[in-house]
Amino acid sequence: MTMSSRFHEYLELTKPRVVALLVFCAVIGMFLAVPGMPPWRALVFGTLGIWMASGSAAAFNHLIDQRIDKVMARTAHRPLATGNLTPRQVFTFAFVLGVLSMVVLVVLVNPLTALLTFGGLIGYAVIYTAYLKRATPQNIVIGGLAGAIPPVLGWTAVTGELHAFALQLCLIIFVWTPPHFWALAIFRRDDYSRAQVPMLPVTHGVAFTRWHVLFYTILLVLVTLLPALTGYSGMVYLGGAAVLGAGFLYYAIRLLNPPDEFFAMKVFNYSIVYLMALFAFLLADHWLMEPLVHHQGVVFERTV
Repeated sequence: MTMSSRFHEYLELTKPRVVALLVFCAVIGMFLAVPGMPPWRALVFGTLGIWMASGSAAAFNHLIDQRIDKVMARTAHRPLATGNLTPRQVFTFAFVLGVLSMVVLVVLVNPLTALLTFGGLIGYAVIYTAYLKRATPQNIVIGGLAGAIPPVLGWTAVTGELHAFALQLCLIIFVWTPPHFWALAIFRRDDYSRAQVPMLPVTHGVAFTRWHVLFYTILLVLVTLLPALTGYSGMVYLGGAAVLGAGFLYYAIRLLNPPDEFFAMKVFNYSIVYLMALFAFLLADHWLMEPLVHHQGVVFERTV
């Protein structure tokens, strides 16, 4: 195996597309935490530490799920499933990456961010992957907290403390996770059934899951109003959230009677665009409203 191929295999362990979305949300949390630009040290080393910890958790996920990955079409290409990497190599990579992430966060960012990041790593790699995923069809709901924590990590990396607004952002991702993942699970239900993973479409059927996607989407739309209702964001965000929420509701309602089997993947793909755009609107609102707040002589309270 060439050096380039080996690098690609290890990069694949970190689930780069999934981790990119998590890190994006963390970085938005950093920018929302303070007026203007966040301190460069927190931005650079906070992003690096959170990325490494997320990559470590993803690699541990590969290691724990290697039996499942071999029988699922979606994951059969993964390095452990194909035999391109050994369990020892994957464990060593995940462990070293995790330790380095903690060193970076403790030494160059702050202990609170390191502690919360470690909690997220354990929550995803151990509590969700090793236990919840195989124990209950509500696995993605309960385990979703680990994947919802990045905005909190970004916020604490900059400020060194928790804040109610950061927790609202965490809540948004937490409620977004079930309709996002269940749409994929509907499309991949045969894979999960073959791997004996009790995902909701497998245990309760597709129709039941489609209704749950709709219920959680309605809840998500309501939760996304919180930043505007509590005064942490303004009309720019509210308008964007309303349009994006209407789009998600359309997809969720259409999923009840989809035109074809692939429509569930369209819902899944839209959910990714939805979350990125929603956080982009949060950032745009933050930057556009901040000069107006100062110009009017009002104390900037949203980020203190």
